[in-house]
Amino acid sequence: MQDDHFPKGLFDDDPPEPAPKAKPQPKERKPSKRTVLAVAAVPEHEALAAALPPSLKIGTSSWNYPGWAGFVWDGDYEETRLSRHGLAAYAQHPLLRSVSLDRAFYKPLERAQYAAYAAQMPEHFRFTVKAPSLIADALIREEGRGLAENSVFLDPDLAITQFVEPAVTGLGDRLGALVFQISPLPPFLLERPGELIERIGRMLQALPDVRARLPEAVIAVEFRDPIFVAPEWSGQLVDMLRASRATYCLGLHGKMPPIEAQLPILRALWPGPLVCRWNLHRKHGAYGYEKAKQLYGNFDRIVDADIETRQALARVAAATASAGHPAIITIGNKAEGSAPRSVLALSEAIVERLRRPS
Repeated sequence: MQDDHFPKGLFDDDPPEPAPKAKPQPKERKPSKRTVLAVAAVPEHEALAAALPPSLKIGTSSWNYPGWAGFVWDGDYEETRLSRHGLAAYAQHPLLRSVSLDRAFYKPLERAQYAAYAAQMPEHFRFTVKAPSLIADALIREEGRGLAENSVFLDPDLAITQFVEPAVTGLGDRLGALVFQISPLPPFLLERPGELIERIGRMLQALPDVRARLPEAVIAVEFRDPIFVAPEWSGQLVDMLRASRATYCLGLHGKMPPIEAQLPILRALWPGPLVCRWNLHRKHGAYGYEKAKQLYGNFDRIVDADIETRQALARVAAATASAGHPAIITIGNKAEGSAPRSVLALSEAIVERLRRPS
């Protein structure tokens, strides 16, 4: 008997199955704060890199510039993030085969810090490392002002323990050049340049033979006082460098004469390696860093193309690398406005010169 209190068919069939619950969608993963992505490879850049001699390593001074987005970085990143996590992405650019560890100048780095940098790099990559100011600056400074004489200036033992050994053992075969940048000297030392050259020589000759351990590595000396490249002192400088198994670092900076005036020293040291640090456009003069920074903004383009310097440097780099000698060049943003774009322009000039009929 049908119960009239219930609608017909309510219990005649199986109840309908409940609608399936929607599967939770995976949460969108945000990029790690440690991630810096490299820009996709450009075939023209890869072809250019393939045309460069293997012994030639060109790169920039540091790597923490947001304005390089679109050329080096795939994305917009803060400077602190690039400083901490951008190096591996930097090295993915086919033309960026070296970089200068300028931070070592301000505070000595430990072996483990060097090793951490080296571990991120491909086999072909090379570092240029500046000696700490503790060793390479005759003055103790605060915000650039000399406060007192540095009693351990050019101390051989400190040069070994605080610079050479940590860099050599930490970077290993990723080491390209150890550079003693002799900071601007006080008058009482500039009055006796010959004595200072001898003092630098005593320090260099006390160092271990780096090239016996790392055949491609170079020790170089850079100056910020033009008197050392003047004819009356350059001969003594060349003799000292040759006796010390070191070379002259071509310092392209407003405090030094143009490249043409420095090349005679390299010719006198030939055959041998090339180490060059192109830091500042010569038009800015000795104290032009802040001016250049204001003019060049985000360092995202070449503002002041220095064709003359670029062509002269291309000629020297091509000759050195073609002869099979190490050639390591680092360029700063303030040389022309954007360091990686200067690397591109210099690479093009070198390849063009290499392709000229001999």
